[in-house]
Amino acid sequence: RGIGSLNPVKGNKISVLGGDILLSRACMTPASLKNTEVVSLIATAVEHLVTGERRQMSTSAEQSGSTDYYLQKTYYKSASLISNRCKSIALLSGQNAEVAMLAYEYGKNMGLGFQLIDDVFDFTGTSSSLGKGSLSDIRHGIVTAPLLYAMEEFLELRTAVDRGLDNPVNVDLALEYVGKSQGSERTREGAAKHVSLASAAIDSLPENDDEDVQR
Repeated sequence: RGIGSLNPVKGNKISVLGGDILLSRACMTPASLKNTEVVSLIATAVEHLVTGERRQMSTSAEQSGSTDYYLQKTYYKSASLISNRCKSIALLSGQNAEVAMLAYEYGKNMGLGFQLIDDVFDFTGTSSSLGKGSLSDIRHGIVTAPLLYAMEEFLELRTAVDRGLDNPVNVDLALEYVGKSQGSERTREGAAKHVSLASAAIDSLPENDDEDVQR
C-alpha cells in the first residue's frame, strides 16, 4: 500500500505474466513438501481469493445488502488464506486432525476480525495511517459491514445504495447515515467476537511441554 502498482508502470500484459510466474513458483514450493493435503489447502486458498474478488466485482443489489453474503465474500478474500495457512503449518509440524482444525478456526476468525476492523478504519482512518485513500471502498462501490449495519437502521440509506455508489451524491448520503448510525460500533463488536473465537481455539489446544511451542 502507498506505492504505485505494476500495471500502470509496465502495462497489464507484463503484470499478468509476472503474476503467472509468481503463482507457478508458489505452486512448486508446496509440491516439494510431498504433502498432498497441504497442496490442496493452498490451492483452495488461491481459488477462494479469486472467487472473493469475483464476488466483489459482480455483486447484485440484493447480495450487496446481505450480511451473510458479505461475510462469505470476506472469508474468501481474507480469512481463507490465513486459515488454510495455519492449518497447513499444523499439518506440516506433524499435528493431528484436531489440532489442525483448531489452527484453521484460529486463522479463520482472526482473518474475519482483521477485515472487519479494516472496514471500520476505511471510514474512520486517514490516508497516511491506512497506506491507501480513506473511504476507498465506498468510493469504489464496495459495501462493507459499517454500511450494511447502517442500512439496517435507515431504510432510506438502502434506497440510496441501490441507486448506485458511482454517484457522488449517493456516496455523500451514505457517509452521512453511517456517521450517525451504530454501524462502526456493531462492526467492532463483530470483530471482537471473532477475535474471542480465535482465542478460544488457541485455548483449546492440548497442553504441550515443548519449550519452542511455549515460546
